[in-house]
Amino acid sequence: METSLATKPDTGVSDVLRFRYLGSHEIEELADLWRALHEQHTAVAWHLEDMITSVDVEESWRRRRAQYLSWLADPDTLAVLAERSGEPAGYAMVTIRENQHGSWDRGERVAVVQTLSVLPEHTGVGVGSGLLEEVRRQVGSLGVRDIELTALATSSEDIRFYEQEGFRPFVTTLVCRIAGFGAHD
Repeated sequence: METSLATKPDTGVSDVLRFRYLGSHEIEELADLWRALHEQHTAVAWHLEDMITSVDVEESWRRRRAQYLSWLADPDTLAVLAERSGEPAGYAMVTIRENQHGSWDRGERVAVVQTLSVLPEHTGVGVGSGLLEEVRRQVGSLGVRDIELTALATSSEDIRFYEQEGFRPFVTTLVCRIAGFGAHD
């Protein structure tokens, strides 16, 4: 993949976002960004703790790292790191899946934003929008016309951001714990 530059004006300061496409050998560059996202997840999804126990941040990264390495074995997977002033600001991990044809015409393949993480100090200044713009450009060049992602139901700020970026609710995922399985039984 190529490196691209995108200028995104923010509140009073104009910074240039630089995007780098990472390979599996560079996956550790995402560790701190994932850790920040894990902290956000556990803060906004407190309502699930009585049913689904969160894992500690290091175990979470170990699991996600393994998943990223598996996804990156597919040449269509994108690991896009956004940098501002030479420092990591956020990233997107995007996979491409075959479309299970059903009630809607979504094309042959669909892009899935598996992770979109922006460090708290870089929110509200165009990093997330820039990442999604870059993802749209890249997956569009592959002939993909739909992108999907998930957000925690209690993360209203994230949902509002995604809706401003053109995403609309499509499927709702509900969870429940089966009795006898888990720390709270």
